[in-house]
Amino acid sequence: MTWRQGPHRRLAAAGAAAGVAACVALGAGGCSEPAGARSGGRPGDPVRTLRGAADRLVAAGSAKARTSIQMASGGTRVTIRGKGVYDFGERTGRLKVTLPDVPAGGQGRPPITELLVPGALYMKNRGAGVPADKWVRVETAGLSDGNLVTGGATDPLAAAEVLRGTREAEYVGRTAVAGTPVRHYRGTADLGRAADRSTGSARTALRAAAKGFATARVPFDAYLDDQGRLRKVRHRFDFVNAERAGTVEVASTTLLYGFGAAVAVRLPDEDDIYAGEIAEEAAVKED
Repeated sequence: MTWRQGPHRRLAAAGAAAGVAACVALGAGGCSEPAGARSGGRPGDPVRTLRGAADRLVAAGSAKARTSIQMASGGTRVTIRGKGVYDFGERTGRLKVTLPDVPAGGQGRPPITELLVPGALYMKNRGAGVPADKWVRVETAGLSDGNLVTGGATDPLAAAEVLRGTREAEYVGRTAVAGTPVRHYRGTADLGRAADRSTGSARTALRAAAKGFATARVPFDAYLDDQGRLRKVRHRFDFVNAERAGTVEVASTTLLYGFGAAVAVRLPDEDDIYAGEIAEEAAVKED
């Protein structure tokens, strides 16, 4: 089964190609700069620029993505990394998530394959008693963090949607991300406000996160290229660890590159989805 959205959409890859073609056409016609950005010199209003970052990604179509989630609690620090592709128009993607290394002499765990679609997350090699050839389907609306950290990777578009709730921000200066010139911004977003400015499954997920985290305020560093496309964003989340009666600090980093990459997300058949009991083990649980 291939993910589809709406009667006029075909494959997710087709949606990506259409988005890229539109971007190229705008560029050839001298498209206007993103809100708040100016060629050279200092940009305009940082808050306005950041609130529109998600819209610029949708206009860009698709991209390759690298993700990193680092958690610290009680002196323990673990890092989970992901790599894949994402279609911003369809809000679909495919990531390969690598779990932390096990202690010396232990048996390594295979990467988790994750399929991201509006309102749901599919995971293969989930572990926790799930057969290796089966997928686990999770309704993201039921996750207390809106799937910003549960899957071990932040949905790339959700990372930008958080910026819709920017309360205050400052322009830090120009730098480079993976060789691409970018503008660096630093600020704080509010998950509740981000939800109010979002729609559909994004609004539902952000509302859940606003309630589930220890605080709805999210400090961030964001890096936008001269076309207003988000190249890198780093959020710092805090959530309550019920098991250890403390707060877990989470740093989530999303890196975007290779805009225009083809994206095809094939959902598993119903027979391939695990329907049994799943052990209490999140993908980001500490070792």
